[in-house]
Amino acid sequence: MCDTVQLFHLPYSFMLPQKVAVEEGYFEQAGLDVELTERDRENVDWKYIPAEESLTGDHDVDVYPICKWESIKRTWRMDDGRIVAKGTFADQPYTVYVQPDSDITEPSDLADVPVGINKRTGQEYTAIRALEEHLSPEDVEIEHHGMPTDRLRALESGEVEAVSLLEPQSTLAEELGYRPVLEFENHMGIVGADAIDRDVLDRFIEGYARAAEAINADPDAYREAYLGMLEADAEIAPELFEDVDYDELLSRIEVPRYEPPELAEHDELDEQLSWMKRRQLIDADADIDAIVAPVGR
Repeated sequence: MCDTVQLFHLPYSFMLPQKVAVEEGYFEQAGLDVELTERDRENVDWKYIPAEESLTGDHDVDVYPICKWESIKRTWRMDDGRIVAKGTFADQPYTVYVQPDSDITEPSDLADVPVGINKRTGQEYTAIRALEEHLSPEDVEIEHHGMPTDRLRALESGEVEAVSLLEPQSTLAEELGYRPVLEFENHMGIVGADAIDRDVLDRFIEGYARAAEAINADPDAYREAYLGMLEADAEIAPELFEDVDYDELLSRIEVPRYEPPELAEHDELDEQLSWMKRRQLIDADADIDAIVAPVGR
């Protein structure tokens, strides 16, 4: 008999193995009956994960992926589960783009320049950490500009001088002539409800790993699924694609290599929590033991 798991799915390129593991039966073979909770792109104008609603409580979700730093904040502020795993999941960096004629040519030129991101998704923390590698903390500025299509629109109109994007929207940005000036890794967390024990988590990672191996072994077989979000963007924001050879754009996009999540590391996440406290991005009394699930539970 399979254990039932309600899994929230982000239709981003770096989360493809989740859906493949469901559709190809890898979770089922690991003894899990995984049901995906998804939102239609047409109904999302800011972020896929509800900002003010608990996934584990209000939506009965057992497992959900989210940016590592947002997972820390969300589990503490909303008591929305505990972090059980983490990883980068795919060889896909964030990239900061600017206009082709911009005076910004290197990361240090981004001092006091607002970088467009999607707030309350965790992107702000990822971007801040990356920018602090090149700038003084007081010189880092970020600005909310919504979904990838909204950020590209803001860059095109001159509303913002720089935006952060992931694939496949990064390739779209390059096709539109925008210049990359900074790359940095995308770090994710996996959050589990209290009902998710270590055995279920191990089997979840097992099914996920098998899906990642299948994609890595034959990436062309999964190109159509991988390109799904970009195609949804083309329907939402067709004007961004008007001056682009769409077939050429798709041919340039490669399916990345994937890695499964790893068990959450208490000490590593405690270091991230300490950084958030220093930057006043989370309550000073936030307790890592209330945020990260015990690995051996």
